[in-house]
Amino acid sequence: MPLWQQLLVGAFAILLIFWFRPGIKAAMARSRAAEKDWPAALIPIGLVVLFVVLLIMLAKA
Repeated sequence: MPLWQQLLVGAFAILLIFWFRPGIKAAMARSRAAEKDWPAALIPIGLVVLFVVLLIMLAKA
């Protein structure tokens, strides 16, 4: 990619960051104030991992 295209892409990325900054800032504030509920995320992930391990074991048999 030529230098002028790299500079254009970089300028566009910086413009997008400044454009979306208010929304990102608000989302980060809501994230800090939200209730932490790790078991609600970890239990389904663990079940999926166990299911994949089971499928792998059944495929080897």
